[in-house]
Amino acid sequence: MAEYLVLIYGDERAFEKPAPGVMEQMMEGHRIFGERNAAALRGGNALQPTATATSVRRGPGGDFVVTDGPFAETKEALGGYYLVEAADLDEALSLAKQIPMPAGGVEVRPIMTFD
Repeated sequence: MAEYLVLIYGDERAFEKPAPGVMEQMMEGHRIFGERNAAALRGGNALQPTATATSVRRGPGGDFVVTDGPFAETKEALGGYYLVEAADLDEALSLAKQIPMPAGGVEVRPIMTFD
């Protein structure tokens, strides 16, 4: 079995003033996803909005530059993740397709292991 990180991306603006019931429906979808896939889940969390992000980069002189904001500005921002265990990529994709994502999508990436 391998581990995969399922990154959940979405348009944060869609959640600033959601239509009535949208957030409740999404949270219920995540609850159901967690129950259905408990055996494969190794962890997961929602993230605070990108306005709370702080980025750290190494500047040209080798010093660190710390700035407010996300690493990259995009329409869709990383909003959360699940760490799952699956037999292969096809199984990880099958899990990912069950994640509620009303205003975005997911990215599935294998975890690199070092021996």
